[in-house]
Amino acid sequence: MNIALLTASGVGSRMHQDIPKQFTCVDDKPIIIYTLECFQKNPMIDEIIIACLPGWENMLKAYVAQYNIAKLKNIVPGGKTGQESIFNCVCKIKELYPKDNPLIIVHDGVRAICPQDVITDSITVAQKCGNAVAIEPCNEAMLLVDDPHQTWSDRQFPRDLIKKTQTPHAFFLDHIMSLHKKAEENGINASVATCTLAIEFGEKIYFSKGSPKNFKITTADDLDIFKALIKMEN
Repeated sequence: MNIALLTASGVGSRMHQDIPKQFTCVDDKPIIIYTLECFQKNPMIDEIIIACLPGWENMLKAYVAQYNIAKLKNIVPGGKTGQESIFNCVCKIKELYPKDNPLIIVHDGVRAICPQDVITDSITVAQKCGNAVAIEPCNEAMLLVDDPHQTWSDRQFPRDLIKKTQTPHAFFLDHIMSLHKKAEENGINASVATCTLAIEFGEKIYFSKGSPKNFKITTADDLDIFKALIKMEN
């Protein structure tokens, strides 16, 4: 069984608007629905679970019914961090399937153009290697600084040795549950992503296919790019 786990509990502070970014409408459709449709369409996805921003569950349910997202089976309250939101969903899945070990495909709810081959390759690599993280090559020059606020650099880092991660991140249920429990025991509560959490515990991560279109809508500029891509597709 393959279960897509979507996180949609951010408040969208960098978007500078009252509505959380995942509920912002583009062509009269919320961003989160665009994302859900990507996984609804993929034949390898059996179910979807989503961590929703508390207080917006009824709005999400209404949109899900309107757009017939039939694979969405459970809506779970989101946490204060992405890590907490994922763990809330993982615990719910374990409650529902205590004797099974389904593959969990974790995806940001605001990566709203996730091509079908990206989803499929994530599942294929994870089934073969035990986990998968979508990656893209780094095409920019990488400069090193000693301090995040430093305004100059005299050192570079070879870009061929850097991979840019995206979601999906695919892990089997027992594995991802173990990672989150170890994080809890070690006081780790705000790891950037599931793949970084695994690396913090010395584990190896395997690469699956990414896509330039599979970007995270974080800022107003990102939203403009997404609108342009949707307009072009339409």
